[in-house]
Amino acid sequence: MYFDFLTIFVFLIVAVGLIGLLLFLAKLIRPERPQSEKYETYECGEEVEGPSWIQFNIRFYVIALIFIIFEVEIIFMFPWAVVFQRLGVFAFIEMMIFIAILLVGLAYAWRRGDLEWVRLRIPYGVGRYARQSLSIIEREK
Repeated sequence: MYFDFLTIFVFLIVAVGLIGLLLFLAKLIRPERPQSEKYETYECGEEVEGPSWIQFNIRFYVIALIFIIFEVEIIFMFPWAVVFQRLGVFAFIEMMIFIAILLVGLAYAWRRGDLEWVRLRIPYGVGRYARQSLSIIEREK
């Protein structure tokens, strides 16, 4: 019984040792030429405009997540539609409950305002970048 655990323990020791060895070798081999360009923000070859430490608006990611959540329902509905005739009324009621839960989620996201793309109530920056974000909002008006 303990032999099985010993095998796993030896495997973990070898894995951690190999990782440490490879990291140490990489540190020895790599060239070390510190330059100021290495610490600049890279924006696809474009010149950097403004500071790189700003808060980004996450609306795009929220919309993308909501889209993924509601697209996943198709994965569950397609097989159900293929065998709907054989499953009967119980499967129909089950799918209506599933769709109702999704509609409650959609209503919640809609009520929260997550489906609205433009909301100027939310500041674009806080802290030391607040003045910069206020000037951006004033230019948009």
